[in-house]
Order: sequence, then C-alpha cells, then structure tokens
Amino acid sequence: MQTDTFITPLLLDEEKVFKDPVHRYVHVRYKVIWDLINSMEFQRLRRIRQLGTTHYTFHGAEHSRLNHSLGVYEVMRRMVSKLDLSEEEILLCLCSALLHDIGHGPFSHSFEKVFKTDHEQWTQRMIEGDTEVNEILRGISDDFPKKVSEVIGKTHPNQMIVSLITSQFDADRMDYLLRDAYYTGVNYGTFDMERILRLLRIVDDQVVIKHSGMHAIEDYLVSRYQMYWQVYFHPVTRSAEVILRKIFQRAKHLYQQQYAFLTDPVPMIPFFEEREVSIDQYLAFDESTLLYYIQQWCQEEDPIFADLCQRFLHRRLFKYVEFDPQQDYRTWTELQNLFREHGLDPDYYLEVDSPSDLPYDFYRIGQEEGEMMPILLEMPDGSLQELSTQSIIVKSITGKRRFDHKLYYPDDLISDEIRSRLGGK
Repeated sequence: MQTDTFITPLLLDEEKVFKDPVHRYVHVRYKVIWDLINSMEFQRLRRIRQLGTTHYTFHGAEHSRLNHSLGVYEVMRRMVSKLDLSEEEILLCLCSALLHDIGHGPFSHSFEKVFKTDHEQWTQRMIEGDTEVNEILRGISDDFPKKVSEVIGKTHPNQMIVSLITSQFDADRMDYLLRDAYYTGVNYGTFDMERILRLLRIVDDQVVIKHSGMHAIEDYLVSRYQMYWQVYFHPVTRSAEVILRKIFQRAKHLYQQQYAFLTDPVPMIPFFEEREVSIDQYLAFDESTLLYYIQQWCQEEDPIFADLCQRFLHRRLFKYVEFDPQQDYRTWTELQNLFREHGLDPDYYLEVDSPSDLPYDFYRIGQEEGEMMPILLEMPDGSLQELSTQSIIVKSITGKRRFDHKLYYPDDLISDEIRSRLGGK
C-alpha cells in the first residue's frame, strides 16, 4: 500500500524539450512533469486565453494559459537550479509552477467577477479532487497533491517555496511580463531575467537578491508598472471586459426570469443557479464553448442580450470618458436618469470601471495580513536590507496605489443631449 513517504521520481529516458518564443526552450526531465503536461486538466488550458479580451486591443495577444504555464515551469526550473533544495522541494516547486493556473475559467477575471468564483480555489479543487492531475501527483506520495495545493494556496509551512510561486518577484510574474510583452508587441515588459536568476540567494530560509542585482529588480518593477497601465488596463481592453460582464449578467437575469433561450446555456446553468458546480462541469466550460453561445445569442429575441453579444463578437465596443465616481456622483445619477428617459437601461449600457495597481509594497508591523513580503537585498556586509531603503526609484512607488476611473457607454445609441452631458460633466 502506498504511504506518504516520498518516492524518488522517475526520469524520462530522454529529456523532452519544447521550443518557446520567450525562453527559447522548456526542458522536461521528470516523468511526473511530462505526465502532468499531458493530463486532461492541463491540456484544457489551450482553450483559455492568457490575456482574456486583450486581443481586442493587441491582436497578437492570442496566447493561452498553457503557453504561460509552461513558461512559469521553465522559469521555476531555472530558479531551483540556483538554489540548494532537496529533490522533493524541487519537485514541489516545479509541479506547483506548472499547475498554478489550471483552475482558470473562460475569460477568467470577467467570469469570476460576475459569478463569484475563484480560480485559485478551483486550482486547489482540481489538484486535490478526482482528476488525472491528482492521480499523477499521488504517484509521488499520497500527500503530495495536498502539498502542491498548499503551495498554491499560500498555506504551505515552507513559505520560501510559496514565495517562488507567489511574491513580488516570483516565477509567475517573471514569465507573464516577458510573455505578454512578446505577444502584445510592446517593449514595456522586458527586463533582465537572467541577471535576476543569477543573483538569487537563500538567506535565513527566504529568497533574496544579491545587492548588485538591485538595478535589475528596479527594471523589473518598472516594467511591471508599465505593463499594467499600458497593456492590462488599456481602456479598449477594459471596454470589451465590461461588455462581456454585461453579457454574463444579462444571461443570468434572463435565466432567472425564465426567459426562453433560443440556445439554452446548458454549461452555465449551475453558475446561474448559484449551486455547487462539479469539477467535470467546470472543466467542460472553456472559451470555445462560451464563444459558441455568444455567437448563437446574437439571434436572441431579447434586444439588450442580442445587442451585447453582437458588440462583443464584432468588436463594436463602448466608448469611454474619464470619470471619478466619488467626485462625479451627481453626474452619475443624472446620466442614469437620462439613459432611462431615452430607453437605454443603465444597468447594461452605463458602467464605471476602476482598475488599480500597487506597483510595490511590503508588510509592516501593525498592518493587516495579506500585504506582500518585501524584496530583500543581501548587502556586502551580509545584512539584509528592504529594497526601497536602497533604491530611490522603488522608494518613489512604494505603497502608492494608482486608480484609473473611466465611464463606458455605447456612443452609437446615445442622444446628443447625453453626449453633451458626458462631454461637459
């Protein structure tokens, strides 16, 4: 009978190598990694885009979460090669990196916002549930799936391993910045990852950076800041997300009103009814499925629903203006009334979107839990110093959250009176 004793993992007869446009090659030598890559749950990630609706703005952003997950695995493989870890710790790091995103749903962040799901919790359910991934991980030990799940859930007792997956300079962030910059065609996300990896150290059971790598970390943090504001929060991308969320909201509302769909949203019914969704039901729901329904729903008799689906499918997106809901709350109420007077439902055609980002921060005594642990530099005298105490650049952005408030609306449907009010608020 199998026990929780760690079993030395089998190596492949020959190392497998994937060509990769970002890292050049992805190397696989452990059989368990090869088996995980070929699992049903991991292969599903081919049908989930990494950047959701970003391809509406940057047409090259069609890469998948499988693409990204292989990249995170490769960054992690390079990380652990620089660190003094046991084979079990190495395998735990590699499996966690590879599987960290398997719980993502279609257009995940938009979907999560409407249906109150959490991709991290779904990732843990798949790892610990009745899945191919779980069976493969149990080949290492019966408790190995739980250990991988704990790393992803940030509850594993070895927080050093957790930090390699989730921190302010982890394998996930380093891959998605480089990968997303590559596929969107921008230069903002590029930084010297090789130098950062070369200067990783473990001191007092935590990962730190040698002081001579400070400028490479500065470059990394600035690149992250620029990617968020130039790519991830691009207003055209956000417009497509707003419409997608409105489609989900309208579909759920119509279902609850017992609307007779021409094409019944069978995979979405458990989400509409807010009941328990099985792993099999969740796995069957991907972007190809959702896009099929959106295409069919363009023919629905409900005019709002059909219009939203046509807008999303044919990229007839909402326009936007700068709008701070705290300062412009009176204008917001006036606009809602104007929309209703002109036959437009503001619940579906008027939306304030306020993305925000915190470029860098660190936990301080007395703060609420959940703040990121600091990036530490190993100084020439062997002491550890928090990054912002040594870097003027990082000090200038530490703890400063930036918001971007915009009001989205369908310019082709509004009257001149509403247009004038939007321009003169």
